[in-house]
Amino acid sequence: MASACGGGMPAQVCAGVLLVTLGFCISTASAAALKPEAALENGWAMINHSMALVQRMEALLVQGNGSDVSLRVQTINSDEVKVIQAHTLILSLHSEVFEELLQSRNASTLILKEPAECAAVFERFIRYLYCGELSVSLDQAIPLHKLASKYRVWALQQGLSLYMRQHMASDSPGGHVVGWYHYAMQTGDLALRDSCLQYLSWNLSSVLQSAEWGSISDDLLLSLLQRSDLVLHSELELFEALEGWINQNQPGGLTAESALRAIRYGMIPPQQLFRLQKQSPLLLKYQEAVHDLLFLAFQFHSAAPQQLAKYFDVNCSIFTPRNYLSPAWGAPWIINNPTRDDRSTSFQTQLGPSGHDSGKRVTWNALFSPRWLPLNMRTPYGDHSAMQPARVDGGGGVTGGAGHGHPRIIVTPATSSADFAGVSFQKTVIVSARQQGKMVVRHVYNFHQSTEETGDFLADADLQRRASEYLIDSSLYLHIVVKPIYHTLVIARK
Repeated sequence: MASACGGGMPAQVCAGVLLVTLGFCISTASAAALKPEAALENGWAMINHSMALVQRMEALLVQGNGSDVSLRVQTINSDEVKVIQAHTLILSLHSEVFEELLQSRNASTLILKEPAECAAVFERFIRYLYCGELSVSLDQAIPLHKLASKYRVWALQQGLSLYMRQHMASDSPGGHVVGWYHYAMQTGDLALRDSCLQYLSWNLSSVLQSAEWGSISDDLLLSLLQRSDLVLHSELELFEALEGWINQNQPGGLTAESALRAIRYGMIPPQQLFRLQKQSPLLLKYQEAVHDLLFLAFQFHSAAPQQLAKYFDVNCSIFTPRNYLSPAWGAPWIINNPTRDDRSTSFQTQLGPSGHDSGKRVTWNALFSPRWLPLNMRTPYGDHSAMQPARVDGGGGVTGGAGHGHPRIIVTPATSSADFAGVSFQKTVIVSARQQGKMVVRHVYNFHQSTEETGDFLADADLQRRASEYLIDSSLYLHIVVKPIYHTLVIARK
């Protein structure tokens, strides 16, 4: 059956387009369907004609039968006018704003003035009031949300906010997440704002390579640069992207200085810092603003961290790693059929970002358990069956084991070393997934030894289900990052 949406758009979700259905109970059954599975005892059954009702409501709007009000939609700063024949009862039923406007009107025509972007989708907005469903694309989300907010159609407003939060990864020529973030800041939509910030932070490497990076505002740029959860290849990658942003946007001197001071120069190897000092026009221009940070970074690279910690606060951001994907700080781990049994892997990282530690390596062992059980859930009296991993049978069910448990990763050093003195290691597991056909970071978990510390590791993943949103071709795509954190020992007296 063709959709009731205008323009012949199919009624299923497609890339970048979502069918929002709110306000009505709409079945996909045929108009006169009598569902056997809905049959109740004593001869009761459910007869569902809701689709036919929606079609009649749409015909009522399109044909204007029984219309008692004309909506004259004028585009602000334009001569363009649209006239829609509508019905007072339906408008008032869904919008208290329309109810007030219709009660105070003196004629059969209601004049409404809208900006061009809202006027362009106004007919879609009114159709939602009649049919309870709406097809929306990425570029229409904001103007439709503006109309839903202005006329207080709360169900549609919430549906559009959810649509935006779920479609961060959709492809669009100029990008859309940055625009949604700025809109969320204007409207005070904190959930949408936080979703945009999280998406940009966790997928920063791809954002840096997109056209969207150049459209980031000064405030958003500074907010991102302050975060330690940025997922990117290296700090040098971030500096070079910032250099491109400043050259493109030509911000005021204060913004440029603040952005440059947010770069964590201690996380850039000294040989690359020397090159930047001599070859970066940006650093040459603003060398007075950042020379103290560069000097501190070179000190950091030249001395043992334990020695530096006696005189400087090594807990400040310049010495704090972000989530770097370069091989020096971790390794990817693809786990095929993750519910099958325990897996292990090993990898090496640099002991620390200091140049003093650049030649030192730490070997790490990682163990993944798909159904680990805490001690308080294991069978007592020496029965170890509860610790045995359950297995998936041919039909997709779980067999074996005394309980399902939950996934866990443990990351430990292969050997202990005195070189670890004054250093602790935060581990981060980055979980990627496919959304709208694109690989994106779905979640980031931080812990010191085991993901059991987080309490929610893959809690909603449902890895038993092949269609789990956390699986890509039945595999779990992870990246383990080890972040060395230095501890201040003694603060020197001045």
